[in-house]
Amino acid sequence: MSSITTSAIDTPARRSVDKTCDDLAFLALGVVALIAGLTFRDYGLGWDDYTHAEYADLLLRMYGSGFKDTGALSFANLYMYGGGFDMAAALLHKVIPLELFETRRLVGAIVGVIGLAVTWRLARRIGGPVAGLAALLLLALCPTFYGHMFMNPKDAPFAVAMVILIMGLVRLADEYPAPSPRTILIVGFGAGLSIGCRVLGGLALIYAAVGFMPLLIEEFRTQGAREATLRFGHVVYVLMPGLAFGYLVMGLIWPWSIMEPGHPLEAVTYFSHFFEKPWKEMFDGALVSVPDMPWSYLPTLFALQLPEVLLVLLFSAVVVTFASLSRSDVPARRKTIMLMLTLAATLPLVIAMVKRPALYNGIRHFIFVIPPMAVLGGVAFARGMDWLGENRRAWQPAAVAVFAFGLLLPLSEMIRLHPYQYTHFNHIAGTVRTADNYFMLDYWGLALKQASDELREQLAERQEVPPQNRKWKVAVCGPQRPAQVALGPDFTIGWDSNAADFAMTLGEFYCKGLTAPVMVEIKRDDVVFARVYDIRGRSISSLLAIPAP
Repeated sequence: MSSITTSAIDTPARRSVDKTCDDLAFLALGVVALIAGLTFRDYGLGWDDYTHAEYADLLLRMYGSGFKDTGALSFANLYMYGGGFDMAAALLHKVIPLELFETRRLVGAIVGVIGLAVTWRLARRIGGPVAGLAALLLLALCPTFYGHMFMNPKDAPFAVAMVILIMGLVRLADEYPAPSPRTILIVGFGAGLSIGCRVLGGLALIYAAVGFMPLLIEEFRTQGAREATLRFGHVVYVLMPGLAFGYLVMGLIWPWSIMEPGHPLEAVTYFSHFFEKPWKEMFDGALVSVPDMPWSYLPTLFALQLPEVLLVLLFSAVVVTFASLSRSDVPARRKTIMLMLTLAATLPLVIAMVKRPALYNGIRHFIFVIPPMAVLGGVAFARGMDWLGENRRAWQPAAVAVFAFGLLLPLSEMIRLHPYQYTHFNHIAGTVRTADNYFMLDYWGLALKQASDELREQLAERQEVPPQNRKWKVAVCGPQRPAQVALGPDFTIGWDSNAADFAMTLGEFYCKGLTAPVMVEIKRDDVVFARVYDIRGRSISSLLAIPAP
């Protein structure tokens, strides 16, 4: 157990609590894995899935040809991302009897559960079994993280890779200046995996450089400059094999990155500028061009989409962490570990608020900060319970009850929203009912899968068949390739609503509400996520709404 674990007398009662928390953590992981295994097929395709599947094929073809087929190294802009998740799904698809996109959902669920397990172990190491269990529950019942782990092929795996790297850095601080081989391996593997997913993984270097300052200052104060420098040099030296291993991991899942030494920096430059044609998205009730989103974009959405209990505990942890930096009675290792976690949870948001890059698709690009947020929240809860145990023991049951109630709020919303948990807005925002008027919900068009399934079922029940010598024609307002996959080979899709039999539209601002019979309506909490209209014999000029200037 970490040296920063809150002090407590090792009594039979304490050991019983610890064992109970560990047992409950195993149970929670098992329940999440079981639910994920039963429901992963419910999640539709997003905008990126089809392209990512193509990228996986190109990567496997490159490896299979002995690097003679290098199409993957120039495919769209995906060559500037790692393809580890995509290759894993493509390889698994070859050996299990699932359709490719179902396999991708299954791999997403597996990666997500791994992320939950690592988050639990990280929080447990820092704050003990109570902190571990609390962090696990906070993350598992964070609808944004849970929803994205099934269907986000870039950001969710990156979040898991980053928490693995943070685990390595925390172990490094805990064991400094003599890290174990396992810690060296975890640091290297986490670094290779995270940077190999997205070059943004290099942010961890800042977490470490700044976070280790309290420990290094303490080293210089107690050991002297010469000895402290030698100890630091020793740590850097023993880390080299792990970092070399990490470089190999990065090259395996992101081969373009090692073709030339400057490629990772080239990726940083590329992603520092908006690389697509600008469009508008709904934010706070207004249509805003994505390069012009206000600095308040991320803090607003995090405040309105994270569960309330996580927000309260996170705020408490951040305040206590910064307050402890000036306290002489707080061990330097503890300052370092908590500072690194706090930076991992907040620094990316601060940088985005200052630099104001193009922002879109809600907080999906930043879900990698949610696991460290959950760890901080879990540690804060455990410390609060310890304080109550020492000062207000009678209040502990009430604190547990409040925590449990705080978890039930997002749980109830996750059940109501299934399988669209990623669209969650908390009760501060008025849930999705109110948020629908101010923000985008199903921006990745997952509801088109359910709409497609119900359209096929209705046509089968009515025993309707397409006109002679052609397939059913469906005009789609939303991501078209996912709709085609969901509809299957008996349908053709496109934008042309004049020649279509049916119109399938998302419930977002850019899709018109049509004056036509509604065949299918996908709703959650009285909010329309998608509709299918019967437009046979009707003249529908366009499915796109033209926003007022």
